[in-house]
Amino acid sequence: MFASLALVASLLPGLAAAQEEVIVTAQRRSADNYTDTKPAVGLKRTADFAVQEVTIAGDTRDPDARSNEIYATLANAIAQAPKSGVQLAYGELTIQPVTLRNYRDLTLKRDSRPDSQKVTLLIKAPLQNGRDAQAAQAAITAFVKAVKPVGRALMETNDDLTFSIVDPDQYRSAIADVIAADGKAMAAKLGPDYGVEIEGLNRPVEWARAGLSEVLLYIPYKLVIVPKR
Repeated sequence: MFASLALVASLLPGLAAAQEEVIVTAQRRSADNYTDTKPAVGLKRTADFAVQEVTIAGDTRDPDARSNEIYATLANAIAQAPKSGVQLAYGELTIQPVTLRNYRDLTLKRDSRPDSQKVTLLIKAPLQNGRDAQAAQAAITAFVKAVKPVGRALMETNDDLTFSIVDPDQYRSAIADVIAADGKAMAAKLGPDYGVEIEGLNRPVEWARAGLSEVLLYIPYKLVIVPKR
């Protein structure tokens, strides 16, 4: 589901996000007029959240009963989340919180089995106060086990753990500082007769995985060393 960072997921009806939160994968997001080359210089930092995709599926024969069981299990998950130190979210690449006010806006989809449906959502565990990816995964696993199912509904995890970062553009100034310092250092290696030209700093901040729980935030700029006139 996280194959590209170009798509912005639809907002849930009536839900406004204060800050954009994006999923980070090994791939950069694509955009018009960008090259495929990721610069070596950027800002490396720990991601804000570890993120796990889960589904709640049900196969009760009666459609209304099946739907109610899935949504009731989701409501139980929402109630359990703060007790387990995790958060629920929805979206493909830009994600939004799931709450008791909007959880029934999540669409049930057909499952692979006859007379079955499922809803897909995300579990987020914050990476802070020394919590690493392994501890976050353990918290998510414990949460899934703690959620009380209703009827024949069942919650299961999907895919591998990934990560998210809140408001990547807030790091633009820090990224520019790193780029400027690198440019000066490169020019200095060639002596006082050389300077640098940097193009592309007007582009949006990009992101990519840079480690087990780290992300690289960067601007796809171009640096050229030129002789001073």
